[in-house]
Amino acid sequence: MPTKIIEQQVQKADLLDLELKNKYGALVKAVVDVKRAVMIAGMTMHSDGEEALLENGSKQADLWGINLYLQQSGDEWIEYDSVINLRPSQGNDSRGVDDPAIRERIREIVNHLIKQT
Repeated sequence: MPTKIIEQQVQKADLLDLELKNKYGALVKAVVDVKRAVMIAGMTMHSDGEEALLENGSKQADLWGINLYLQQSGDEWIEYDSVINLRPSQGNDSRGVDDPAIRERIREIVNHLIKQT
């Protein structure tokens, strides 16, 4: 499966080839760097995207895993759920993103980078 580091705005339709089809429907796994305002999408596991962004200059504390449901819209198209989000040392005790400010920053970055047409 191809992956894409997204640093500039793309069309939502441009990501359709990255969708994983599974029992939960079609989704695209992504990792967002909340400091650099970039993301990587299309890997099978969030940890692969995390590793790629770390090699690309990101810092661990700034990376958060999400799932994108491209067929959805509004707030429903972003799901904050990934094992890489488990960070008790940062006060995040779940697979989600517990801090509302970080969730909002992720939403801003995703909505900026992926134009919903």
